[in-house]
Amino acid sequence: MKNGSSNPCKGGRARRLGYAALGAGLVAALGYAALVGAAWSRYGRAEEGRTEPGDNRGGGGPLLDRFLPHYDVLERHEVRVAAPVEDTFAAARALDVNRSGIVRAVFRARELAMGAFDAPAAPPPKPLLEQTLEMGWGVLAEEPGREIVVGAVTKPWEADVRFRGLPPGEFAAFADPGFVRIAWNLAAEPVGPSESVFRTETRAVATDADARRRFRRYWSFVSPGVLLIRLLSLRLVRADAERRHRERTAALGRDGSKTR
Repeated sequence: MKNGSSNPCKGGRARRLGYAALGAGLVAALGYAALVGAAWSRYGRAEEGRTEPGDNRGGGGPLLDRFLPHYDVLERHEVRVAAPVEDTFAAARALDVNRSGIVRAVFRARELAMGAFDAPAAPPPKPLLEQTLEMGWGVLAEEPGREIVVGAVTKPWEADVRFRGLPPGEFAAFADPGFVRIAWNLAAEPVGPSESVFRTETRAVATDADARRRFRRYWSFVSPGVLLIRLLSLRLVRADAERRHRERTAALGRDGSKTR
C-alpha cells in the first residue's frame, strides 16, 4: 500500500461510529419529543383520580394543599433511603444540584433556548433551597425536621424569569392575571429506625387563560429536563443521607457518643 492512501478499515469504523451517533441522537430526539407530547396532553389533568382534598396518593399532603389544592401541573417523585429521617431531611435541605454536570447542562440548555447566549459564571456551591430563596422564592410552611414548602408567583416563559415570594395567605389567594403560582416541597417520612422515604412534589397553576396557554407551551418544552433533574436529585439525596448515616454510626462506634 502506498504512503498516504486511506485505510479502508479505519474508514469503515468511522462510518459505523457516525451511524451509531446518528442513531443515538435520533433515539434521544424521539424520546424528548415523546416526553414533550406527554406533558402537553397531561397539562390541566393533574388532578384526575383525586377523590377529595388531601387525597394525594402518597404525595405532598396537607401542607401543599393549603396553598395549591387545585393545579394544572403536578410532578411527584420519591425514593426509599437506608437512613433515619433526620439524616434524609438534612441531606434534602443541603442538596446542591449544580454539582451534577448533567443538571448544569440542562440549565444551560434552557438559557440558550430562551435567548441567553452569554456564558454565565459557574455557580458557587450552594444548597438548592438556599439558592431558590435568594432568587425570590418564599417559605410557605415548614414542619421542622420533616417538610418545607416553598412558593412563588412568576412568568416562567420569560427569558429573564423572576420569582416573587408572597406571605402564605397572599400566595394562596393570589389571582392577578398573567402569572403562574408554583409551590414545591422537600419532605422526609420515617418508615423505620434506620429507613425513610424522601419525597419532592411540585404543583403549578396559571391565573388566567392567557397565562395557561403560555405556560402549557413552556412546560411541555422544559418538562423533560425538569424530570431529569428530579431523578438526579433523588439519587443525590439518597447517597448523601446514607453517607451521613454511615459517618454518624461510625463516630458513635468510636467514641460512644451520638454526633452529627
